Amino acid sequence: MTVSRRQFLAASAAFGALGPAARAQPAGKQLIPGPSRAAIVPGQRETEVWAYNDSVPGPTLRFRQGERARILVENRLGEETTVHWHGVRVPNAMDGVAHLTQPPIAPGARFTYEFDLPDAGTFWYHPHARSAEQVERGLAGAFIVDERAPPGVDRDLVWVLDDWRLTPEAAVAGEFGNLMDASHAGRIGNTVTINGRVPSAPFPLQAGERLRLRLINAANARVFGLEFGTLAPTIVALDGHPVEPHAPLGGRVVLGPAMRADLIVDVAAAGGMVAINDTFYRQRIYKLVDLAIEGRGRARARTALRLPANPLAVPDLSRAERHVMEFGGGMMDPRLMRSIRERGGQPDPDMIRSMRERMLAGHVWSINGQSVRHGEHHHEPLLTLERGRSYVLAMNNDTAWHHPMHLHGMTFRMLSRNGVAVPHGEWRDTALLDPGERVEIAFVADNPGDWMFHCHVLEHQEAGMMGTFRVS
Repeated sequence: MTVSRRQFLAASAAFGALGPAARAQPAGKQLIPGPSRAAIVPGQRETEVWAYNDSVPGPTLRFRQGERARILVENRLGEETTVHWHGVRVPNAMDGVAHLTQPPIAPGARFTYEFDLPDAGTFWYHPHARSAEQVERGLAGAFIVDERAPPGVDRDLVWVLDDWRLTPEAAVAGEFGNLMDASHAGRIGNTVTINGRVPSAPFPLQAGERLRLRLINAANARVFGLEFGTLAPTIVALDGHPVEPHAPLGGRVVLGPAMRADLIVDVAAAGGMVAINDTFYRQRIYKLVDLAIEGRGRARARTALRLPANPLAVPDLSRAERHVMEFGGGMMDPRLMRSIRERGGQPDPDMIRSMRERMLAGHVWSINGQSVRHGEHHHEPLLTLERGRSYVLAMNNDTAWHHPMHLHGMTFRMLSRNGVAVPHGEWRDTALLDPGERVEIAFVADNPGDWMFHCHVLEHQEAGMMGTFRVS
């Protein structure tokens, strides 16, 4: 199928309405969270949202590696909020976690975040105060730090992927924090958007061009598994940090909540249509968006694009201290299933009673037996770490659900999955664990302070799957 020039221009105009995520903020940066309205679903009434600067997603904040960021936040919500700079290595006082690293920003108040930017990459920002509702209502945006010498591409695109649970009238559905979401997969929405809008037309590409496509998963709970049809993307960065260029495993780019991927996409030299499909949930496969390739380009031999490494401290595995993180809880708890099998098919009534009491109290999940709910600020750290020392964490997901585990303040290296070494030297801030999976990571505790460690399915986080690491 060939796309005409008229079709290409029409598609460009239609897709341009998908939001401002690829536009950079001016040098003087300010974020104003507050109530707003957004045209999320074409042809339906506008949705009442919470937005930064009246924009869903919020404006893309763009800097250059080595600069110092200064962002004034003025809270126009009717409740407290903060801003967390997800994946950015900031001083503890700038991390934006309410009651842990800062007092929350009261309605009508202002707070200025200021920090250096040692790393280039694709990051994002969102609240860390009542996150499950504030993020779901629209408070999220891209935070891009360009390399000192950006790579040569024809276009640098930012796609903030999100989903929404909307009513038939395109309103954000209520019932935040319900036990069903908290104890299962989290609040998975029924409406998927790119840059705050459901695609209503194909996204336009030029035949023969090279794209850098920055994908950010800002959803509360949805895991994306994107397949690019006849295109063959190359992954060049994960969670903002350069990686050995490689094809996605099985041809699918998998992003748990909060995770990012930078792709290099060399567009075919001839026009046509290509679909990007989300196939992560095999019973809910859908088309995310069509890509419309315009005209005929010149096929050029291009070398793989390798990004310069960020200045990360490499853990010394030979001298690293090891710790185990056990994740438990949720519905269909494997511990309960094992108990039933051991008892010849009969459930342990004491275990059933204890689980019911914990869940009704909101303590649905745990890390090493500790369950910390949103708002429970006074708890002992999961670990106290020595500054400058290397650590290995063996994370064991003893639950029936996926958990994207996020560590604040530091970046870790993926080591293994179920005992098999992870290729490509991945550096991450969020690791997606499948049900029953065991993952090993390593990092240097080089940033002092109390840092959150939690599941980024936000309903899981607020129902107990969070704690802190203390670096001193």
